[in-house]
Amino acid sequence: MLALTAGADDAVGWGADPIEAVARIAGLLRRARMAPGRIDCDDLHIDLIDRRVERAGRPIRLPLREFDLLANLARVPDRPVSRATLLRAVWQIDFDPGTNRVEVHMSRLRARIDHGFGWPMLHTVKGHGYALRTRGGKLA
Repeated sequence: MLALTAGADDAVGWGADPIEAVARIAGLLRRARMAPGRIDCDDLHIDLIDRRVERAGRPIRLPLREFDLLANLARVPDRPVSRATLLRAVWQIDFDPGTNRVEVHMSRLRARIDHGFGWPMLHTVKGHGYALRTRGGKLA
């Protein structure tokens, strides 16, 4: 317990089953691969550590919430992300507050990410939410 409170992601005590230890290590490695410091989707590049975005070599400055929206969509390209999931991930809201905050921020994000680049990446998926679509990708 001391290791966990000191900041460790996981801990295994003495005498633990070696198979369990290997499974825990595999889980840590899997989670580390899922959260890389950089996401590349076609000509869109997102640096999660320095919070920088560029498309087609041009830097794009994004406010905090728009960056978080984009990162959440880019982590699962070509798959819709629900409005509720975005509210939870970006604003830490577990209920629908009855506002259009997601729509407003998506509109602003589209203006920055899609405008002037020839083809749009950000799409509304009716009944499912929003998706970042790659050039050859089909929305799942």
